[in-house]
Formats: sequence, C-alpha cells, structure tokens
Amino acid sequence: QILYLKPPWTLANLLKCYKKHWMAVFGYVVPRSLLSTVEYLSEHLCTGKPIDDSTVRILLEESKKLLHAFSSRSDYNGVLPQAYAEVNKLHQTLTEVRGALGFQDLSEDIMVLSENAACEKMEAMTPSLQNSEEKKLHPSFHVAQENRHQEIWSVLEGVWNTINLYSIEIFQKLDPNAMTGTAKSSFEEAFLGLQKLLAAVNDIREGISR
Repeated sequence: QILYLKPPWTLANLLKCYKKHWMAVFGYVVPRSLLSTVEYLSEHLCTGKPIDDSTVRILLEESKKLLHAFSSRSDYNGVLPQAYAEVNKLHQTLTEVRGALGFQDLSEDIMVLSENAACEKMEAMTPSLQNSEEKKLHPSFHVAQENRHQEIWSVLEGVWNTINLYSIEIFQKLDPNAMTGTAKSSFEEAFLGLQKLLAAVNDIREGISR
C-alpha cells in the first residue's frame, strides 16, 4: 500500500525497496542481519561493476540465503521454490566448472553456513588469524564482519536510548513534583515497553555468550 517505488520493478528497484523498508517491514519477516546480503547483491548486480567467478559464486550463495529466509513465510504461489531451484542449479553448475578447472574456493566454508553458524565461525576464527592468513580471505568476509559490527552497535545503541527514554518517563510518573510540558505516553505503555525490551536484552546477552 505504501511503497518507495511502485511496480513493475526492475531488480535494482526491488533491492532499493528492500533497503528502504527493511527496518519497518522486511526485518520483521526475515532476520535483520540479511540486510548485508541485500546490500551485497545491490552493490555487485546494480552498479555496473565487473564481477569475477568468485564473486558470482558468492552472489548465488547470498541469493539462496535470501530466498531460503523468505520461504519460511510463504512459497509465493510456487514462484519462490522455482526461483530457488534455478539459482541452486546455477550454483551447482558453477561449482562443477570451478572444480574441473581446479579453483580453490576460500569462501565456501564461510558463506554456505547458516547465519548463526557463520557468525560463530567468524568470531572463532578472527582472533587466531595471522595477517598473512587474513589477506587470503575473500573481501566479502571483511565486509560481512564490518556490517555485523555496525548492526550490533546500532542494536545496543537503540536499547540504551529506549531504556533511557522509558526510565525518564516512569520516574516522571512516579514523581508528583515533576513538571512536563509535553504529552507523554502512559505509565502502562512505558511498563509494557520495558518488558519487551527486557526480552530483547536477554536475546542480545545470549548472542554475546554464543
């Protein structure tokens, strides 16, 4: 009903819509960390940059990851499984060709893992990597890590701002001498908001523990 760009869409338009509505819409349907996948696809498919076979391999893997995430919501009248099958077919063909030519794919162990396993693997690998080994990794590894760090920082900053806001409102409600010149949300809304926030903080703590 409300769209950044109206259909019919090109691939570039579709990816722009993903990025524009990610926090408000798509981030509630699929894991929000997949925004880095959308940005990677947009950067390499819609900017006219030349891409090599290693980049094509990663693009196919990221596309499969995105399609798989949306499959948990719907099969979209059979379109999604068909698209996934075609992308998977291309991925297998490229893998066979690369194998026949003797290419070594350094990104395979990282990119084909599930989202959580990939994060855990990267976190486990990073401290032990020497400078010479880091240079061998695909640039997308470092891009994914940087995006992950920015996402974590954004979440923690949002948690802090929300705690600060609700705490001020609650103390103002409890203090009869507090004078406020603007309309505030109800005590119940603030309390319920903190309950939701508590669950989010617990999720973050578990993630850090992993």
